[in-house]
Amino acid sequence: MRIAITASCLFVVIFVAYAQKPRARDLGIPFEGNPGKFNAITDVKGVEVGYSTIISGDGKNIRGKGPVRTGVTAILPRGRMNKPVYANWYSLNGNGEMTGTTWITESGFLEGPVMITNTNSVGVVRDAVLKWFVKTGWYKEDFWYTYPVVAETYDGFLNDIYGFHVKESHAYAALDSAASGPLKEGNVGGGTGMMCLGFKGGTGTSSRIIKIGDSTYTVGVLVQSNFGARRHFQIAGVPVGQALKDTMNYEFKAPPS
Repeated sequence: MRIAITASCLFVVIFVAYAQKPRARDLGIPFEGNPGKFNAITDVKGVEVGYSTIISGDGKNIRGKGPVRTGVTAILPRGRMNKPVYANWYSLNGNGEMTGTTWITESGFLEGPVMITNTNSVGVVRDAVLKWFVKTGWYKEDFWYTYPVVAETYDGFLNDIYGFHVKESHAYAALDSAASGPLKEGNVGGGTGMMCLGFKGGTGTSSRIIKIGDSTYTVGVLVQSNFGARRHFQIAGVPVGQALKDTMNYEFKAPPS
């Protein structure tokens, strides 16, 4: 399933670091709005994000051997606190998978982390989340049930996706490394093998500070971006993809998002 633009995203609003490569605002791109301190989802109080990135091999794709370009992203809306947040989800084009959505619709709550990985690894990551709950004592009660939320996008053009390289240990690593503060972007976590608008895609994040009356709110977003053809590429509303479309095969087939 997709939240927002055919990419896996999480929006969190709570009332109350840049990566080594330059970000768009650093290069003078005139985006609207006022970002938070880190211009990241972690500007929302309590939100923590962790990654597990798997990169190995190169050359021709050989099933079971690589090259491997994939990973897992973990988003904890309230960090290590087991306290639900209001939540909802939306499917724009219905292509893909996101577990746990029925309970979100029924209850209106998100009760744990949101995980993002590649299409073929949803199952192993979902199982790992349940085991992580048990290992860490996430639920204190003797009897409990929950429905892990795991979303995906397809990285099979750059990753040996049928080699099934994502293991439970990678999901644990993403969850255990989750932290607040500045975030890495690009080829990290579940976004490692993604493509977007005819270029390399990946993991991105931003935030905005919004004032309504006397109240101030922080809106944060994290996206695993994997959609579109180059001719649709825009930067701050400028259709640069139209000028760049002749630099590669115009019939470029975008990967399934």
